[in-house]
Amino acid sequence: MREREKMHHIDSTFEGAIVDKMLRGPKEKVADLIKIALVLGFKEISEPIPWRDAFPDYTDEQLPRVSLVGARHKEGLTQKQLADKLGIKQGYISDMESGKRSIGIAMAKRLGKALNISYKIFL
Repeated sequence: MREREKMHHIDSTFEGAIVDKMLRGPKEKVADLIKIALVLGFKEISEPIPWRDAFPDYTDEQLPRVSLVGARHKEGLTQKQLADKLGIKQGYISDMESGKRSIGIAMAKRLGKALNISYKIFL
């Protein structure tokens, strides 16, 4: 039997659009983009949630490798492209993503820099 699906609360009085888009651009312009959206009448409705609540199906052991796959995809990189960026073999990336190889602190820092993300997510 399937677990009951969680449904988001729907505000039936809301007459507008909820925009859910991923944009790629210069980091220094994000604040400007948000200011413009607010001036246009948009409201920020997202609230941060604890990371553990966002990934309830993953163990602490699985999170670094899942985070690596997600960060790599977010940057639009293949395993080979990331490996070339780091100066390592593609198989090394594959082993880290599959859990056959752990991600040490030195590699986590290199991955973080290459993927534009905090290295701590890989530890």
